[in-house]
Amino acid sequence: MAIKAEEALLHWNYFIALESDFEQVSRYIEFDSKNFKTYSIELAHLLLASSSEVDVIAKGVCNLVEPNKPAENINHYQDIIMRNTPDFSKEQIFVPRFSLTLKPWSNWKSGTNPLWWRSYNNVKHQRNDHFEDANLKNVLNSIAGLLVVVFYYYRLKFSQEDPSIRNRDVTRKLIPESEFLRLDESYYYRHLLLE
Repeated sequence: MAIKAEEALLHWNYFIALESDFEQVSRYIEFDSKNFKTYSIELAHLLLASSSEVDVIAKGVCNLVEPNKPAENINHYQDIIMRNTPDFSKEQIFVPRFSLTLKPWSNWKSGTNPLWWRSYNNVKHQRNDHFEDANLKNVLNSIAGLLVVVFYYYRLKFSQEDPSIRNRDVTRKLIPESEFLRLDESYYYRHLLLE
Protein backbone atom coordinates (compact mmCIF):
# COMPACT_ATOMS: atom_id res chain seq x y z
CA MET A 1 0.00 0.00 0.00
CA ALA A 2 1.43 3.37 -1.00
CA ILE A 3 1.58 6.31 1.35
CA LYS A 4 1.43 9.79 -0.10
CA ALA A 5 3.13 12.34 2.14
CA GLU A 6 2.94 16.08 1.72
CA GLU A 7 4.92 18.69 3.59
CA ALA A 8 3.55 19.04 7.10
CA LEU A 9 2.67 22.44 8.50
CA LEU A 10 4.98 22.03 11.48
CA HIS A 11 4.39 25.43 13.03
CA TRP A 12 0.64 25.08 12.71
CA ASN A 13 0.72 21.62 14.26
CA TYR A 14 2.76 22.95 17.18
CA PHE A 15 0.27 25.80 17.69
CA ILE A 16 -2.63 23.31 17.70
CA ALA A 17 -0.84 21.22 20.33
CA LEU A 18 -0.26 24.28 22.55
CA GLU A 19 -3.85 25.41 22.03
CA SER A 20 -5.08 21.98 23.14
CA ASP A 21 -2.92 22.11 26.27
CA PHE A 22 -4.22 25.59 27.02
CA GLU A 23 -7.82 24.50 26.54
CA GLN A 24 -7.24 21.84 29.21
CA VAL A 25 -6.20 24.60 31.64
CA SER A 26 -9.70 26.05 31.28
CA ARG A 27 -11.02 22.99 33.12
CA TYR A 28 -9.16 24.14 36.25
CA ILE A 29 -9.00 27.92 35.92
CA GLU A 30 -12.01 29.88 34.72
CA PHE A 31 -10.91 32.25 31.96
CA ASP A 32 -12.31 35.32 33.68
CA SER A 33 -10.71 38.68 34.48
CA LYS A 34 -10.89 37.81 38.19
CA ASN A 35 -8.41 35.01 37.50
CA PHE A 36 -6.02 36.87 35.18
CA LYS A 37 -3.34 37.05 37.88
CA THR A 38 -3.52 33.32 38.64
CA TYR A 39 -0.13 31.72 38.04
CA SER A 40 1.16 28.16 38.09
CA ILE A 41 3.81 25.79 36.80
CA GLU A 42 1.55 24.75 33.91
CA LEU A 43 0.98 28.38 32.94
CA ALA A 44 4.74 28.97 33.13
CA HIS A 45 5.26 26.01 30.80
CA LEU A 46 2.70 27.39 28.32
CA LEU A 47 4.09 30.94 28.51
CA LEU A 48 7.62 29.72 27.83
CA ALA A 49 6.57 27.35 25.04
CA SER A 50 4.24 29.74 23.22
CA SER A 51 6.50 32.79 23.51
CA SER A 52 9.52 30.80 22.41
CA GLU A 53 7.56 29.69 19.35
CA VAL A 54 6.58 33.32 18.72
CA ASP A 55 10.31 34.08 18.61
CA VAL A 56 10.91 31.33 16.04
CA ILE A 57 7.96 32.21 13.80
CA ALA A 58 8.43 35.99 13.96
CA LYS A 59 11.97 35.46 12.70
CA GLY A 60 10.50 33.33 9.91
CA VAL A 61 8.05 36.10 8.96
CA CYS A 62 10.92 38.57 8.84
CA ASN A 63 12.96 36.25 6.63
CA LEU A 64 10.03 35.95 4.23
CA VAL A 65 9.47 39.70 3.85
CA GLU A 66 13.05 41.00 4.16
CA PRO A 67 15.43 38.06 3.80
CA ASN A 68 18.57 40.22 3.78
CA LYS A 69 17.72 42.19 6.92
CA PRO A 70 18.99 40.95 10.30
CA ALA A 71 16.14 39.66 12.47
CA GLU A 72 17.72 38.65 15.75
CA ASN A 73 15.35 39.91 18.45
CA ILE A 74 11.89 41.27 19.17
CA ASN A 75 12.91 44.84 18.29
CA HIS A 76 14.06 43.74 14.84
CA TYR A 77 10.86 41.73 14.40
CA GLN A 78 8.75 44.74 15.31
CA ASP A 79 10.52 46.99 12.83
CA ILE A 80 10.42 44.54 9.92
CA ILE A 81 6.92 43.15 10.50
CA MET A 82 5.26 46.54 11.05
CA ARG A 83 6.97 48.01 7.99
CA ASN A 84 5.76 45.17 5.77
CA THR A 85 2.41 44.24 7.37
CA PRO A 86 1.09 47.35 9.15
CA ASP A 87 -2.23 45.69 10.06
CA PHE A 88 -0.39 43.09 12.14
CA SER A 89 -0.73 45.11 15.36
CA LYS A 90 -4.49 45.51 14.82
CA GLU A 91 -5.26 41.79 14.69
CA GLN A 92 -7.72 40.50 17.25
CA ILE A 93 -8.03 36.98 18.59
CA PHE A 94 -11.24 35.70 20.10
CA VAL A 95 -11.90 33.06 22.72
CA PRO A 96 -15.62 32.56 22.04
CA ARG A 97 -16.26 30.14 24.90
CA PHE A 98 -15.28 32.84 27.40
CA SER A 99 -16.30 35.93 25.40
CA LEU A 100 -12.72 37.23 25.37
CA THR A 101 -11.17 39.50 22.74
CA LEU A 102 -7.40 39.87 22.71
CA LYS A 103 -5.13 42.27 20.84
CA PRO A 104 -1.75 40.73 21.64
CA TRP A 105 0.32 42.96 19.37
CA SER A 106 -1.43 46.31 19.93
CA ASN A 107 1.61 47.76 21.74
CA TRP A 108 3.53 47.65 18.47
CA LYS A 109 1.37 50.53 17.19
CA SER A 110 3.06 52.77 19.75
CA GLY A 111 6.50 51.27 19.15
CA THR A 112 6.71 49.27 22.38
CA ASN A 113 6.82 45.55 22.93
CA PRO A 114 3.89 43.66 24.44
CA LEU A 115 3.76 43.34 28.22
CA TRP A 116 3.39 39.57 27.88
CA TRP A 117 6.72 39.49 26.03
CA ARG A 118 8.45 41.25 28.93
CA SER A 119 6.79 38.80 31.32
CA TYR A 120 8.01 35.88 29.22
CA ASN A 121 11.58 37.16 29.51
CA ASN A 122 11.15 37.74 33.24
CA VAL A 123 9.97 34.16 33.76
CA LYS A 124 12.63 32.78 31.42
CA HIS A 125 15.58 34.60 32.97
CA GLN A 126 14.53 35.46 36.56
CA ARG A 127 11.85 32.95 37.49
CA ASN A 128 12.56 33.19 41.22
CA ASP A 129 11.77 36.91 41.20
CA HIS A 130 9.00 36.94 38.59
CA PHE A 131 7.16 33.62 38.79
CA GLU A 132 3.85 35.48 39.19
CA ASP A 133 4.32 36.75 35.61
CA ALA A 134 3.48 33.20 34.49
CA ASN A 135 -0.17 34.12 34.83
CA LEU A 136 -3.34 33.51 32.87
CA LYS A 137 -3.43 36.99 31.32
CA ASN A 138 0.09 36.69 29.92
CA VAL A 139 -0.51 33.18 28.61
CA LEU A 140 -3.74 34.24 26.93
CA ASN A 141 -1.90 37.03 25.13
CA SER A 142 1.14 34.92 24.30
CA ILE A 143 -0.89 32.14 22.70
CA ALA A 144 -3.07 34.72 20.92
CA GLY A 145 0.12 36.41 19.71
CA LEU A 146 1.34 33.06 18.46
CA LEU A 147 -1.86 32.50 16.49
CA VAL A 148 -1.43 35.88 14.79
CA VAL A 149 2.21 35.34 13.87
CA VAL A 150 1.63 31.76 12.66
CA PHE A 151 -1.27 32.94 10.49
CA TYR A 152 0.88 35.68 8.94
CA TYR A 153 3.75 33.26 8.40
CA TYR A 154 1.59 30.83 6.44
CA ARG A 155 -0.19 33.60 4.56
CA LEU A 156 3.20 34.81 3.35
CA LYS A 157 4.37 31.25 2.54
CA PHE A 158 1.20 30.39 0.63
CA SER A 159 1.24 33.71 -1.24
CA GLN A 160 4.62 32.76 -2.73
CA GLU A 161 2.75 30.01 -4.61
CA ASP A 162 -0.44 32.04 -5.17
CA PRO A 163 -0.13 35.83 -4.81
CA SER A 164 -3.92 36.24 -4.93
CA ILE A 165 -4.54 34.01 -1.89
CA ARG A 166 -7.11 35.36 0.56
CA ASN A 167 -7.21 35.04 4.34
CA ARG A 168 -10.04 32.49 4.05
CA ASP A 169 -7.94 30.35 1.74
CA VAL A 170 -5.10 30.41 4.26
CA THR A 171 -7.30 29.28 7.17
CA ARG A 172 -8.79 26.56 4.94
CA LYS A 173 -5.28 25.10 4.55
CA LEU A 174 -4.54 25.30 8.29
CA ILE A 175 -6.00 22.01 9.44
CA PRO A 176 -7.15 20.95 11.84
CA GLU A 177 -8.92 24.24 12.34
CA SER A 178 -8.31 26.18 15.52
CA GLU A 179 -11.47 25.94 17.60
CA PHE A 180 -10.58 27.38 21.02
CA LEU A 181 -8.86 30.55 19.78
CA ARG A 182 -10.19 32.19 16.65
CA LEU A 183 -9.06 34.80 14.20
CA ASP A 184 -11.62 37.30 12.95
CA GLU A 185 -14.57 35.34 11.52
CA SER A 186 -14.10 37.04 8.13
CA TYR A 187 -10.92 34.94 7.84
CA TYR A 188 -12.97 31.74 7.62
CA TYR A 189 -15.35 30.31 5.07
CA ARG A 190 -18.76 29.93 6.61
CA HIS A 191 -20.27 26.47 6.37
CA LEU A 192 -23.61 26.49 4.60
CA LEU A 193 -26.39 24.52 6.19
CA LEU A 194 -28.62 22.80 3.71
CA GLU A 195 -32.19 22.33 4.74
